[in-house]
Amino acid sequence: MSWVSTRTYYEHINKLVQARTSTLSSAPLLIESLDFAGLARLSTPEEWNHAAQVLVQSATRLEQAGASAIVIGANSMHKVYDQVAASVAVPVIHIADAVGARMQAAGVKTAALIGSRNVMVESFYRKRLVAHGVTLLPPVMDNVDEIDRIIYEELMQGRATRSAERTFKTLLTTMGQAGAQAVVLGCTELDMVIDVDANVLPIYDGTRIHAEAAVDWILGGEQSAA
Repeated sequence: MSWVSTRTYYEHINKLVQARTSTLSSAPLLIESLDFAGLARLSTPEEWNHAAQVLVQSATRLEQAGASAIVIGANSMHKVYDQVAASVAVPVIHIADAVGARMQAAGVKTAALIGSRNVMVESFYRKRLVAHGVTLLPPVMDNVDEIDRIIYEELMQGRATRSAERTFKTLLTTMGQAGAQAVVLGCTELDMVIDVDANVLPIYDGTRIHAEAAVDWILGGEQSAA
């Protein structure tokens, strides 16, 4: 939900539409960019209730403006997915369902999940992947703390450091040694420091896959990934 995330989604979606149609094409999008300052690192039930209200109001505005489907461009905010989906009549494309379907189709049975603290530790995201037949390695809390710090203090501010790149390269190697067949990027900014296309393990970038599901919808193609 940071501006970096919004930029990434916009770029991915438009490049995909252009690749599938014509060089002059662009995606018909309604974008509501919310102030992330009041939605970051939420912990209490009251804070999450507030986040749900903010996203429900946003989804309602987008639907009224003519959106035929909605994407929540933030992994962590899928914690309030059920409230958002119940507030509108149009489909809300769930990022973890899109990722899970892609992994299931590829035959991935065991994976590691990288993201912000609530994505890695809580069940709202993990259970969606598990529903697609994917077993997830348990989170290592020391890693959770460092990953969460890098995401909020560096990536969400648009900073990609060599130190972060080295940290994630080491983590991916360790996850492979622990039995992971693949790694899920459950944070929209992680591709800034993780090479999605060339790594020690297959990388399932939730942002790219979510964007592809949105483009499938836009172009009226196969919607099963949604």
